[in-house]
Amino acid sequence: MRFEFVLLGLLACRPCSGYDLRKWVEVEGQFMRSRVHHSQIYRLLARMVADGWVEFEVDPREGKPDAKVYRLTSAGHEALLEWVRSPYEPPSRFKDADFIARFGFAAALDRAAALRMIETELDYRRAQIARNRDRDRTLRFEDPLPELDQSLAQEVFDRIHTQGAASVDRWVAWLEETKTWLEGR
Repeated sequence: MRFEFVLLGLLACRPCSGYDLRKWVEVEGQFMRSRVHHSQIYRLLARMVADGWVEFEVDPREGKPDAKVYRLTSAGHEALLEWVRSPYEPPSRFKDADFIARFGFAAALDRAAALRMIETELDYRRAQIARNRDRDRTLRFEDPLPELDQSLAQEVFDRIHTQGAASVDRWVAWLEETKTWLEGR
C-alpha cells in the first residue's frame, strides 16, 4: 500500500496539517499504518503538492510556527478514487493493511468498490481455507540439532496452526457480517 493514499483519504474528510495527519495515524489509524515518522508524512505531502494532488494554505499561529493546512485538489480526488476503485489482489496473509486502509475509505466513497473488495477477499480466503485447513501438518525432521525437541516442535506448530485457523475464521466471519451490513445500507 502506498501511504499517500491514506493521506489522500484523510484529506477527503477535511483539510489537515501534517501534525493533524500524524496524530490521526498514530491513534485512530494505528490499524492501517504503524510507526510512521513525521518526516515521512511531510516528505509525502511535499511530493503530493509537487504532483498536484494537494495544495495548502498557511495558517498563522501566534507564538508558534505557522502551520500548512493541506486539502485535496481535483487531481488528488481523482487519484484517490482511482486507488479505491482499482482491482484488489489479496495477499497471502489476511488482515493486510492495504485491505484495511482501502476498504476503510472505499466504503464511504464508493460502496460498490468496497463490496467488490470484500467479495474478492472472501473468495480468496475461502479458497485458502479449503486448500490448507486439512492438510498434513506433520513436521519432517532430517538430521535435527540434538537440542531440538521434535515432539515439542510439533505441538508448538500445531498450536500455531490452531490459532491461525481460528483467526482466519474470525476474519471471514467479519467479512461476511460487514458485507451483509454494507449491502443493507
